Amino acid sequence: MTIENLYKIFAQQNFKFTTDTRKINSGDIFFALKGEKFNANQFAEQAINQGAAYVVVDEIEFVLNEKCIFVKDVLQSLQQLANHHRKQFSIPIIAIGGSNGKTTTKELVSKVLSEKYRVHTTSGNFNNHIGVPITLLKMPMDTEIAVIEIGANHLLETNFLCEIAEPNFGLITNNGKDHLEGFGNIEGVKKANAELFDYLKTNNGTAFVNAGDMDLKTASVGLQQIFYSDSLQVGCFGAIKKSFPFLEAEIKINEGVFSVQSQLSGNYNLINIIAASSICSYFGVDLSKIKNAVENYKPANNRSQWVEKNGNNFIVDCYNANPSSMKLALESFAQLPLENKIAILGDMFELGAHSAFEHQQIVKLLNDLKFEKTILVGKEFARVNNNSTQFLLFKNVDELKNWFVKNNFNQHTFLLKGSRGMVLEKLIA
Repeated sequence: MTIENLYKIFAQQNFKFTTDTRKINSGDIFFALKGEKFNANQFAEQAINQGAAYVVVDEIEFVLNEKCIFVKDVLQSLQQLANHHRKQFSIPIIAIGGSNGKTTTKELVSKVLSEKYRVHTTSGNFNNHIGVPITLLKMPMDTEIAVIEIGANHLLETNFLCEIAEPNFGLITNNGKDHLEGFGNIEGVKKANAELFDYLKTNNGTAFVNAGDMDLKTASVGLQQIFYSDSLQVGCFGAIKKSFPFLEAEIKINEGVFSVQSQLSGNYNLINIIAASSICSYFGVDLSKIKNAVENYKPANNRSQWVEKNGNNFIVDCYNANPSSMKLALESFAQLPLENKIAILGDMFELGAHSAFEHQQIVKLLNDLKFEKTILVGKEFARVNNNSTQFLLFKNVDELKNWFVKNNFNQHTFLLKGSRGMVLEKLIA
């Protein structure tokens, strides 16, 4: 079946679809995706019995009746259908990529733009080769601006996702040591992130650029550039007024100035606020509405969250971690004017051959920062050499939780930082 014909069916079903048999509603189109450990073709009959109007499969033996649509590759069809749906819109599509802060920046941009426009945005961090197509296919026909998060862990993935989403605006948050296993080294990271700006150059797009980051500034040469910074007096500039308990900043956009009291923890979030302010000002959102929307944004999903529980404070920033983001989080934590600070760090994943060195560098930094106590969780940190009596090591978060409960902490502040797979948030669940 051609993508055009599949799209006609998609439209006839009022753009209702799912890739999860647990979430099928009557009238949905079910896309039977496959992975290393699953094959949803096997659930074609179940999906129909649960009310799916059609099932898209790519194995002929699962074509059971006229409700089964056979394609060469279900994932490829999902991606092509998403691109076809995107082509029905003549609106700003803003792609946000980079190493750290993508999701927070995307959430801030979406919240502020919603003050003026009907905005469609990525849910959570649905930012990969499956998440981006799903995000696009869920875009309502009355959308006025879309904000799409782009994630990658190997070269050419960002370009591939851009070809699906076809953004005409873009922002790269930064270049950090993320996914070194796939990118190889920091130069690979820079090259991969720059694919977003490269796509925009080829397609006459516009870039929002951190003017204080020379790598990003260089990568954006040849584009229409909208500059923002936390170090240079450019079109949109911001500076910290107060860090504790939440980040307070002064933002200057052209001739306008406003103070914003956020609900975000960590000085590293300043540049995310500035970036969001720059984008939203460009699209004509009043400064007062930018201020109010940023102040009303409350982080969730274990990103820069301040949690008070059982007489203690927790900075929950453990949705993900890499050497760059962990360094920033630790330095920001060290600056807080508080006593009784304890850092709880989980392993950083997808570092490949760099893992041992990068974990060792974090321990070296911890020795310099000298928190009251540091708790390391996971097998990667277990391999690190350290002689400090302030370091405790646990195999996993369950082992840590048993110890934590027995110690009955009170009036302490904890930083929880680690990769998603370490599930450090279980400590306070």
